[in-house]
Amino acid sequence: MIRAGLTDIAKAIGSLFFPAHCAGCGCRVEDPETLCTRCAVDVSRIVQPRCEQCSQPYSGVAPAFQCPNCRGEVYHFVCAVSVAKSRGVIRDMVHRLKYGRELWLGRVMAELLEEGLADERLKGVSFDALVPVPLHPKRQREREFNQSDILAKELSRRCQVPLRQLLERRRYTTTQTALDRRGRRQNLREAFVLRKNTDVTDLNLLLVDDVLTTGSTLDACAAALVEAGAASVHAITVARG
Repeated sequence: MIRAGLTDIAKAIGSLFFPAHCAGCGCRVEDPETLCTRCAVDVSRIVQPRCEQCSQPYSGVAPAFQCPNCRGEVYHFVCAVSVAKSRGVIRDMVHRLKYGRELWLGRVMAELLEEGLADERLKGVSFDALVPVPLHPKRQREREFNQSDILAKELSRRCQVPLRQLLERRRYTTTQTALDRRGRRQNLREAFVLRKNTDVTDLNLLLVDDVLTTGSTLDACAAALVEAGAASVHAITVARG
């Protein structure tokens, strides 16, 4: 009880001298791991109608369907759940985490990922591990961190599913941003492999990343896991580009 009391006092003093600020606009808030009301409204969450495979949102009232990009494609992941559209405050936070080194934003975005776990496409799946999408060692040395690893650690803390570093990126691929779907797939061919002395046989795994654009990176990761014997691979991202 004494320790808990001291912790509460420390938090009170900390909030007095270092008040919490909204991760979006910087205004003062009560909880440092959330957004203010105005920025929370700016988050455009993805709801139906949306593609069951890749979460691409569409206007209209159509029931569950596959979008034209996914129709006829063969993916190694069951589905990829994205929580929000990559725009406004979400896009800003992703860029600030990845390029601005504001690592604390991982806690805020993990709250959104936790929302994504309630998606009907993930319900009923008992995941054995969260798997962050890895960076190539050269890229990680340049950046000094992996944003997907940060998000997976924070999500693991919230949902109590263990994080496992199961994959490594063995090919240093060129940037993906200027490539179309076919170009991305070719660029990522055999880029990801299972780590040595790692067994994924019969495991249900959840890939974690910041943004889904074409799904090529997630599919390449899922391919390595499925080919190594994983029972299933799903994916979750904060944003859908």
